[in-house]
Amino acid sequence: MSETTHDATVAMSAPAAPDEGLTARELAAKHGLTVSGARPTLIEYVRQLWDRRHFILAFSRAKLTAQYSQAKLGQLWQVATPLLNAAVYFFIFGLLLEADRGLPREVYIPFLVTGVFVFTFTQSSVMAGVRAISGNLGLVRALHFPRASLPISFALQQLQQLLFSMIVLFAVAVGFGHYPDLSWLLIVPVLVLQFCFNTGLALIMARAGAKTPDLAQLMPFVMRTWMYASGVMFSIPIFLEDKPQWIANVLQWNPAAIYMDLMRFALIDEYDSRYMPDHVWAAAGGWAVLFAIGGFVYFWKAEERYGRG
Repeated sequence: MSETTHDATVAMSAPAAPDEGLTARELAAKHGLTVSGARPTLIEYVRQLWDRRHFILAFSRAKLTAQYSQAKLGQLWQVATPLLNAAVYFFIFGLLLEADRGLPREVYIPFLVTGVFVFTFTQSSVMAGVRAISGNLGLVRALHFPRASLPISFALQQLQQLLFSMIVLFAVAVGFGHYPDLSWLLIVPVLVLQFCFNTGLALIMARAGAKTPDLAQLMPFVMRTWMYASGVMFSIPIFLEDKPQWIANVLQWNPAAIYMDLMRFALIDEYDSRYMPDHVWAAAGGWAVLFAIGGFVYFWKAEERYGRG
């Protein structure tokens, strides 16, 4: 392009830049640039998690090993802690408050220990999930990886801890006359369903805890209330038989109570369907699917915001 000046000479003007007039978004699209840390599609996110499955497993094992590394008894505290809790609850609720009403002693003690171990699995998964992002900001900000790896790793850590503790639970059951039979095979689907539920709940709490770190201080009170309402120390239908039926129904249909009841049903001979709500397996599966899928999608939607601000 040229133009004539006042002294009749011809001046050449610079050609227009090829990117002139384009917005920042259009420039990025033209040159193939993407937003750093942008949320991938849901399918791509699942693929990324699968690619990092070895990291998730290794991270959960490392956290489990390090959990009691400073204690002299080491990993024995994985079993000692819930057993001590069960002993305290037995003294307070079984002996002083007679919460074992309707259950003979050889049934109530395995009933109580099973409830403590199973509920602790959910409780620990929730508490670890709350701190999964806020407690690992250095890792989140330093490396690029799907953030769901962290709460999933913590839920897997708690599953491994429960499996280690199941040895003691089996010993307690056998010690009170409940010997292995075919019903013990039901332990596997119960643990799978509860793990799916716990993982979804951990993902939900991880997103909430990332936004509100103070939630970690509130959750112990919430979990304690949930424990008392879930029949850890007493049989809900027996203990509430003189109360309106809807109260017992609400408490029995909560997921923590359902997974405890199914584990007790598998381990304890005399603990049969009389103590559980109708369609309990369908309810256990429904809670697991609802929270696993819902929690995963809920966490994924905030993927690009974790570790920022």
